[in-house]
Amino acid sequence: MLKKFLKTLGVFLLIALIFIISLLAFLTIREYSPEPQEALEVTGTPSKTLTEGDSLTLLTYNIGYGGLDKNHDFFMDGGETVNVENKEIILNNMEGVKSLLLEENTDVIFIQEVDIDAKRSFGINQVQYINDLFTDDTESFATNFLCDYIPYPLPETIGKVHSGILTLSKFQSSNATRIALPTSFTWPTRVAQLKRCLLVERVPIEGSDKELVLVNLHLEAYDDGSGKAAQSKILMDLLLQEYNKGNYVIAGGDFNQSFPQVDLSAYPLINDEFFKAGILDTSLLNTSWTLAADNSLPTARLLNQIYDEASDDNQYYVIDGFILSPNLILEEIKTLDQGFEYSDHNPVRLKVTLGE
Repeated sequence: MLKKFLKTLGVFLLIALIFIISLLAFLTIREYSPEPQEALEVTGTPSKTLTEGDSLTLLTYNIGYGGLDKNHDFFMDGGETVNVENKEIILNNMEGVKSLLLEENTDVIFIQEVDIDAKRSFGINQVQYINDLFTDDTESFATNFLCDYIPYPLPETIGKVHSGILTLSKFQSSNATRIALPTSFTWPTRVAQLKRCLLVERVPIEGSDKELVLVNLHLEAYDDGSGKAAQSKILMDLLLQEYNKGNYVIAGGDFNQSFPQVDLSAYPLINDEFFKAGILDTSLLNTSWTLAADNSLPTARLLNQIYDEASDDNQYYVIDGFILSPNLILEEIKTLDQGFEYSDHNPVRLKVTLGE
């Protein structure tokens, strides 16, 4: 009986090994490998234009694919949830996002973690959902997460993911580009990881040869810090390059790093076992650049537990905001307190004026 048992076990282990090797080979062959730069489709035909001296409003919001609301934690942050229980939760959160976007009605919207087709969001095309709200705006989308099947964690898995970042604008746009960012992850982990990028959209400034360069971003999160550093360096180089051309530059989104001017004593690190934001390295930029972040409220929370506003165990961060070139005048920066109702992030609103 022992010999039969060992033989059966051996066959089972061999089948499991073949399955694992086959899956890894399939995912490796199918790995999303974008070019360093790719032209993106820009849809919509808005009539609004920009001239020097004009003011505009922007909003950045990491919507957490509609699955990271206040009633959920997340396994990669020390919680337990992999995917939410049902489609209705995603739809309810997307309705909350919709109401916020329509109410704020900003000129430009940067959105991160928006799904096109993913198991975690029950196949809802959230990009189309949001685009349908702003039919007169330009829309450009850049994929940063594409995998046929993410086989962890077991026994439940993340499964299929197609997700990215979305920019909407009320201004006429000349073009949009996806700029690839480096990753610190190596094979085989890399095949099921995000392929981070910058979504760069250009708005002509009437009466001049200048452009407003809009940079939507979502930098690395769960790495050892080297990925965030390399990605931040490329971002800073791009900002300087565009400003040196005479352009106006606004970079915004989820930096996954705290801004240097933020008073971290207001958001102390409770447990260094979980996600640590680090500090955004802006040493390449001189003091004439503006780091626009609202220190009065957190822009994100750790998903190690379901959100309880009264709890002393909430880990908060200020990791969402904007970087403005010296020829832009900051009028207002404000974190909108949504109580993490629909996402683990709060949206951040910006108002700037184009200097002459």
